[in-house]
Amino acid sequence: MEIRSVMPAEELVAEEVVSAAFGEPPDGRVVQMMRALQTSGAARASLVAVVDGELVGHVGLSRGWVDARRELVEVMVLSPLSVRPDLQRKGIGTALVAAALETAADRGAPAVFLEGSPEYYGRRGFTFASPLGFDPPSTRVPDPGFLVALLSSHQPWMVGRLIYPEAFWTTETVGLRDPELERLEVLIASERAAGRAPGGG
Repeated sequence: MEIRSVMPAEELVAEEVVSAAFGEPPDGRVVQMMRALQTSGAARASLVAVVDGELVGHVGLSRGWVDARRELVEVMVLSPLSVRPDLQRKGIGTALVAAALETAADRGAPAVFLEGSPEYYGRRGFTFASPLGFDPPSTRVPDPGFLVALLSSHQPWMVGRLIYPEAFWTTETVGLRDPELERLEVLIASERAAGRAPGGG
Protein backbone atom coordinates (compact mmCIF):
# COMPACT_ATOMS: atom_id res chain seq x y z
CA MET A 1 0.00 0.00 0.00
CA GLU A 2 1.22 3.48 -0.91
CA ILE A 3 0.11 6.67 0.84
CA ARG A 4 0.82 9.86 -1.10
CA SER A 5 -0.61 13.18 -2.19
CA VAL A 6 -3.46 12.97 -4.67
CA MET A 7 -2.61 13.82 -8.26
CA PRO A 8 -4.87 16.18 -10.26
CA ALA A 9 -5.97 13.35 -12.56
CA GLU A 10 -7.11 11.33 -9.52
CA GLU A 11 -9.35 13.90 -7.88
CA LEU A 12 -12.56 12.55 -9.43
CA VAL A 13 -11.72 9.00 -8.34
CA ALA A 14 -10.97 10.28 -4.83
CA GLU A 15 -14.39 11.95 -4.77
CA GLU A 16 -16.01 8.67 -5.84
CA VAL A 17 -14.30 6.86 -2.96
CA VAL A 18 -15.49 9.53 -0.52
CA SER A 19 -19.07 9.37 -1.80
CA ALA A 20 -19.13 5.58 -1.55
CA ALA A 21 -17.64 5.59 1.97
CA PHE A 22 -20.23 8.09 3.23
CA GLY A 23 -23.13 6.56 1.31
CA GLU A 24 -23.78 9.83 -0.49
CA PRO A 25 -24.53 10.71 -4.13
CA PRO A 26 -21.60 11.94 -6.28
CA ASP A 27 -22.29 15.58 -5.40
CA GLY A 28 -23.16 14.98 -1.76
CA ARG A 29 -22.32 17.29 1.12
CA VAL A 30 -18.92 15.78 1.91
CA VAL A 31 -17.68 16.09 -1.68
CA GLN A 32 -19.06 19.63 -1.80
CA MET A 33 -17.10 20.38 1.37
CA MET A 34 -13.89 19.02 -0.21
CA ARG A 35 -14.37 21.19 -3.27
CA ALA A 36 -15.17 24.27 -1.20
CA LEU A 37 -12.05 23.75 0.91
CA GLN A 38 -9.94 23.56 -2.24
CA THR A 39 -11.42 26.59 -3.97
CA SER A 40 -11.26 28.71 -0.80
CA GLY A 41 -7.62 27.86 -0.16
CA ALA A 42 -8.38 26.23 3.21
CA ALA A 43 -7.27 22.74 2.13
CA ARG A 44 -3.81 21.85 3.42
CA ALA A 45 -3.34 18.26 2.25
CA SER A 46 -5.21 15.61 0.29
CA LEU A 47 -3.70 12.15 0.74
CA VAL A 48 -4.72 8.92 -0.95
CA ALA A 49 -4.12 5.23 -0.35
CA VAL A 50 -3.23 3.21 -3.44
CA VAL A 51 -3.32 -0.60 -3.48
CA ASP A 52 -2.26 -2.53 -6.59
CA GLY A 53 -2.55 0.64 -8.65
CA GLU A 54 -6.07 1.43 -7.44
CA LEU A 55 -7.02 4.46 -5.37
CA VAL A 56 -8.92 2.99 -2.42
CA GLY A 57 -8.80 5.60 0.33
CA HIS A 58 -8.55 9.33 0.99
CA VAL A 59 -7.98 11.70 3.88
CA GLY A 60 -8.12 15.48 3.89
CA LEU A 61 -6.48 18.08 6.10
CA SER A 62 -7.68 21.67 6.18
CA ARG A 63 -6.79 24.84 8.02
CA GLY A 64 -8.56 25.77 11.23
CA TRP A 65 -7.76 27.99 14.20
CA VAL A 66 -7.78 27.86 17.97
CA ASP A 67 -8.87 31.17 19.46
CA ALA A 68 -6.36 31.18 22.33
CA ARG A 69 -6.18 34.05 24.82
CA ARG A 70 -2.71 35.06 23.61
CA GLU A 71 -3.32 34.90 19.85
CA LEU A 72 -5.10 33.01 17.09
CA VAL A 73 -3.31 29.70 16.48
CA GLU A 74 -3.51 27.94 13.12
CA VAL A 75 -4.22 24.21 13.48
CA MET A 76 -5.42 21.46 11.16
CA VAL A 77 -8.74 19.67 10.87
CA LEU A 78 -8.87 16.07 9.64
CA SER A 79 -11.90 15.57 7.42
CA PRO A 80 -12.98 13.55 5.59
CA LEU A 81 -11.47 10.09 6.11
CA SER A 82 -12.75 7.62 3.54
CA VAL A 83 -12.00 4.04 2.54
CA ARG A 84 -13.74 2.14 -0.24
CA PRO A 85 -16.50 0.12 1.47
CA ASP A 86 -15.30 -3.28 0.24
CA LEU A 87 -11.82 -2.65 1.69
CA GLN A 88 -12.71 -1.26 5.10
CA ARG A 89 -11.31 -2.84 8.29
CA LYS A 90 -8.07 -3.76 6.54
CA GLY A 91 -5.82 -1.10 8.05
CA ILE A 92 -6.16 1.44 5.24
CA GLY A 93 -7.90 4.03 7.40
CA THR A 94 -5.29 3.57 10.13
CA ALA A 95 -2.49 4.17 7.61
CA LEU A 96 -4.22 7.29 6.27
CA VAL A 97 -4.70 8.75 9.76
CA ALA A 98 -1.04 8.10 10.61
CA ALA A 99 0.08 9.75 7.37
CA ALA A 100 -2.18 12.74 8.03
CA LEU A 101 -0.73 13.24 11.51
CA GLU A 102 2.81 12.95 10.14
CA THR A 103 2.02 15.49 7.42
CA ALA A 104 0.52 17.91 9.93
CA ALA A 105 3.53 17.58 12.22
CA ASP A 106 5.96 18.07 9.33
CA ARG A 107 4.16 21.30 8.46
CA GLY A 108 4.39 22.62 11.99
CA ALA A 109 0.77 22.27 13.07
CA PRO A 110 0.45 22.13 16.86
CA ALA A 111 -2.74 20.07 16.81
CA VAL A 112 -5.14 18.15 14.57
CA PHE A 113 -8.86 18.14 15.37
CA LEU A 114 -11.72 16.01 14.10
CA GLU A 115 -15.29 14.96 14.76
CA GLY A 116 -15.56 11.21 15.06
CA SER A 117 -15.73 8.02 17.07
CA PRO A 118 -13.58 8.11 20.22
CA GLU A 119 -13.40 4.33 20.08
CA TYR A 120 -11.91 4.35 16.56
CA TYR A 121 -9.74 7.45 16.71
CA GLY A 122 -8.72 6.92 20.34
CA ARG A 123 -6.58 4.02 19.14
CA ARG A 124 -5.02 6.20 16.46
CA GLY A 125 -3.54 9.09 18.40
CA PHE A 126 -6.60 11.18 19.31
CA THR A 127 -8.14 12.00 22.67
CA PHE A 128 -11.08 14.00 24.04
CA ALA A 129 -10.45 17.69 23.33
CA SER A 130 -12.66 19.36 25.94
CA PRO A 131 -10.76 18.15 29.04
CA LEU A 132 -7.59 19.63 27.52
CA GLY A 133 -9.09 23.11 27.38
CA PHE A 134 -10.58 23.19 23.89
CA ASP A 135 -14.14 24.23 23.05
CA PRO A 136 -15.94 22.76 20.03
CA PRO A 137 -16.79 25.04 17.11
CA SER A 138 -20.52 24.43 17.55
CA THR A 139 -22.95 23.17 20.18
CA ARG A 140 -23.93 20.61 17.54
CA VAL A 141 -20.59 18.82 17.97
CA PRO A 142 -21.18 16.24 20.74
CA ASP A 143 -18.49 16.40 23.39
CA PRO A 144 -17.45 12.72 23.13
CA GLY A 145 -16.91 13.15 19.38
CA PHE A 146 -14.78 16.30 19.66
CA LEU A 147 -11.26 14.91 19.44
CA VAL A 148 -7.71 16.23 19.14
CA ALA A 149 -4.18 14.94 18.58
CA LEU A 150 -1.59 17.25 20.12
CA LEU A 151 1.65 17.43 18.13
CA SER A 152 5.20 18.32 19.13
CA SER A 153 4.86 22.06 18.48
CA HIS A 154 1.84 22.43 20.77
CA GLN A 155 2.34 24.64 23.83
CA PRO A 156 0.16 24.70 26.97
CA TRP A 157 -1.28 28.17 26.23
CA MET A 158 -2.62 27.02 22.84
CA VAL A 159 -6.14 26.25 24.06
CA GLY A 160 -9.53 27.81 23.39
CA ARG A 161 -12.35 27.53 20.91
CA LEU A 162 -11.78 25.72 17.63
CA ILE A 163 -12.78 27.77 14.59
CA TYR A 164 -13.64 25.96 11.39
CA PRO A 165 -13.03 27.36 7.90
CA GLU A 166 -16.08 28.76 6.15
CA ALA A 167 -16.41 25.75 3.83
CA PHE A 168 -17.59 23.56 6.72
CA TRP A 169 -20.46 25.93 7.45
CA THR A 170 -21.57 26.62 3.89
CA THR A 171 -21.81 22.89 3.14
CA GLU A 172 -23.60 22.00 6.42
CA THR A 173 -20.91 19.52 7.48
CA VAL A 174 -20.49 20.76 11.06
CA GLY A 175 -21.66 18.39 13.77
CA LEU A 176 -25.16 16.94 13.74
CA ARG A 177 -28.67 18.34 13.64
CA ASP A 178 -31.84 16.99 15.19
CA PRO A 179 -33.17 14.34 15.21
CA GLU A 180 -29.72 12.67 14.90
CA LEU A 181 -28.18 14.98 17.51
CA GLU A 182 -31.01 14.38 19.98
CA ARG A 183 -30.75 10.60 19.57
CA LEU A 184 -27.00 10.70 20.18
CA GLU A 185 -27.41 12.89 23.27
CA VAL A 186 -29.91 10.42 24.71
CA LEU A 187 -27.47 7.56 24.04
CA ILE A 188 -24.59 9.45 25.67
CA ALA A 189 -26.72 10.25 28.72
CA SER A 190 -27.75 6.61 29.12
CA GLU A 191 -24.13 5.42 28.85
CA ARG A 192 -23.03 7.94 31.46
CA ALA A 193 -25.87 6.89 33.76
CA ALA A 194 -24.70 3.29 33.41
CA GLY A 195 -21.14 4.33 34.29
CA ARG A 196 -19.70 3.72 30.84
CA ALA A 197 -17.49 6.14 28.94
CA PRO A 198 -19.24 7.41 25.78
CA GLY A 199 -17.95 5.56 22.75
CA GLY A 200 -16.31 2.85 24.82
CA GLY A 201 -16.48 -0.81 23.96
